[in-house]
Amino acid sequence: MSNRSQYRALALGALLAAPGIADAYVGPGLGVGAIAAFFGAVLAVLLAIVGVVWYPLKRLLKRRKAPAESDPGAGGEP
Repeated sequence: MSNRSQYRALALGALLAAPGIADAYVGPGLGVGAIAAFFGAVLAVLLAIVGVVWYPLKRLLKRRKAPAESDPGAGGEP
């Protein structure tokens, strides 16, 4: 394939991929639904990250606290 035909193929692909004028109406219901779906997806990703970070941190804190609670001189059971 020559450079000229590669250029033409690239230009044709760019023209086909470019959005045209859309004579469409996005009503308030669809708009609010789209916004809610976007924020729901973002919140799900953030909560997944927090869950992945928080669970090991909670186990580490519990492990550090456990020896102090089982100390017999600290007012525990005799």
